[in-house]
Amino acid sequence: MSQLNKFKRYTITSALPYANGPLHIGHLAGAYLPADIFVRYLRLKKQDVVYICGSDEHGAAITIKAKKENTTPQAIIDKYHAQIRDSFAEFGISFDIYHRTSSPIHHDLSQEFFLNLYEKDEFIEKYSEQYYDEDFHQFLADRYITGTCPNCSNPNAYGDQCENCGTSLNPTDLINPISTLSGKTPVLKPTKHWYLPLDKYQPWLEKWIDEKEGEWKVNVFGQCKSWLKSGLQPRSMTRDLDWGIDVPLEEAKGKKLYVWMDAPIGYISATKQWAIDNNKDWKLYWKKQAKEEDNSCLIHFIGKDNIVFHCIIFPAILQAHGEYILPQNVPANEFLNLEGDKLSTSRNHAVWLHEYLEEFPGKQDELRYVLTSILPETSDSEFTWKDYQARVNNELVAILGNFVNRVMILMHKFFDGKLESEQERIALDEPFIQSELDRLHQELEQNIETYRFRQSLQNLMDIARLGNKYLTEKEPWKTIKTDPEDARKTLHNCLVLIGHLAASMQPFLPSTAIKTLQMLNWEGGKIGFDQAITFKSGHQLNAPALLFEKVEDDTINAQIEKLAAKKQASAPALQLPPAKENINYEAFAGMDIRIGTIIEAEKVAKTKKLLKLKIDTGLDQRTVVSGIAEHYEPEAIIGRKVSILVNLEPREIKGILSQGMILMAEDAQGKLSFVSPVDDLHNGSVVR
Repeated sequence: MSQLNKFKRYTITSALPYANGPLHIGHLAGAYLPADIFVRYLRLKKQDVVYICGSDEHGAAITIKAKKENTTPQAIIDKYHAQIRDSFAEFGISFDIYHRTSSPIHHDLSQEFFLNLYEKDEFIEKYSEQYYDEDFHQFLADRYITGTCPNCSNPNAYGDQCENCGTSLNPTDLINPISTLSGKTPVLKPTKHWYLPLDKYQPWLEKWIDEKEGEWKVNVFGQCKSWLKSGLQPRSMTRDLDWGIDVPLEEAKGKKLYVWMDAPIGYISATKQWAIDNNKDWKLYWKKQAKEEDNSCLIHFIGKDNIVFHCIIFPAILQAHGEYILPQNVPANEFLNLEGDKLSTSRNHAVWLHEYLEEFPGKQDELRYVLTSILPETSDSEFTWKDYQARVNNELVAILGNFVNRVMILMHKFFDGKLESEQERIALDEPFIQSELDRLHQELEQNIETYRFRQSLQNLMDIARLGNKYLTEKEPWKTIKTDPEDARKTLHNCLVLIGHLAASMQPFLPSTAIKTLQMLNWEGGKIGFDQAITFKSGHQLNAPALLFEKVEDDTINAQIEKLAAKKQASAPALQLPPAKENINYEAFAGMDIRIGTIIEAEKVAKTKKLLKLKIDTGLDQRTVVSGIAEHYEPEAIIGRKVSILVNLEPREIKGILSQGMILMAEDAQGKLSFVSPVDDLHNGSVVR
């Protein structure tokens, strides 16, 4: 049973993309495609819904991009706002408004929010030590500082977040901080800022988030609980920047609002602009109503790197303000990887949306289908071009497209595309097929409403499989000769199934749904999600047309080669450490290196890098503690041949006596690989 009607209206948001670069498929899979499916479904269910998004045009990321391109922040946001907006529109993401945070209405509302909290004494005013670049004579915002992450040792973490492990940081948390302006180590200088005391809101946040257990995704709930367990600290809502929204205080001249204060308010300011443009009341979608049951249902679609901002910081701001609703759900997705590696804008390792639209014209639904099939809903997933080809050819072409095409061709071949029957066909004539259709349709709705879009897409494809199975079993191409009426009945039933497919396709494959309805000659070109599929006697179908085309090997190979070329072009110059000082032969000859086999492996408790190995050296079986845990899982290396220095003086590491050292090679990125024999040498073989 659908739960949609318990809310009077829906306010749906997708994370505001930074206007400092184009969109890639990881963005789509994280926050936009899932939301678009959900919103299209809500509209088909006749719900009152507004879908909000826009460009995030403030913060250090914009100014950093402007410096790189030797232009102004305004030029950057104008360029990328237009590109992002147009890419979304061409791809078919159905926002009710795509706004921008540089607009006056957004600046005014953000300052209004700040003053509301300021006048309630919600902020803590204090001086703090902040990094300052002495060469450029300015304080450094979070993204102007890079350094080593204290959590995962990523050497390229930013001052606000490590994009490798997702940990939210303060600039002073970084190890060996470096200014991105001068490339030098910054100094700490005192500066005054206004802090939101998140610790004050911790008890309320804990109670509120605990109420979401079982309703929110486990990955979202778990990350929130982890943050709360660590203890919340006051967070500055202002920054020393030259780009952004002015802090509306006389004593704060030259300071700007923290981008993660103003950006989520962009959802509200965009709704206000939409309401002005469409003669609506924006307060119904954001403000608390006199009766709780009259409140809008607020849902944020985001990627996992934004969970803390949407589930802790922004709710705390809304709660402090007091007049606004809180999110009912935040169905955040994990990360999408690409061809065995992380998507990376800096390394140009990405499938860019605007390039896909240029190189695959009219193939928006193919990408929507593939991405929906692999959405990283609760864990990271991976896009590969070979998988793209297989899913299009083996599923869209061979299952969905094949069923529709076969039925349409047979109808035109045997009956000139005209339906003739004694009565309108409201339901299928086959009870079993009808019951299966009802079950699949119900599951599809339940899965959409619980944000399991991958599974709901499978329900859609199972309807197509059901049609193929029924058509194959009934064989109307044979019965047309012996029982024409039975052949007609079979094909009419298949057309009813196609009608249901077209209705169910609309949230997932909107362009394909329109093509299908055009072939059915469906009046108005639209169909209700729960609409009964009826055809009047004498209804004329339009000519059949292929819904999908096979993707050829040449097309896919070209994309793979393109990615490889980008990766090579963006690879940093190889920087090898200098050779060490010469040693004499006797020193080298004194090292006893043997071939051994790892027979046991386990992680060392309370460490991130260490594995405890048991190695058969041919001479004995001994324990070695090795710092390779970040590169290899224990179970994956059992049975692996290694080179081991067996006469290294034993030493105790974390309470374990290590009796030797395995030899590893390290590349320029710090990746470790075993130095293993090419041939299958026996344990104890000497390495000379």
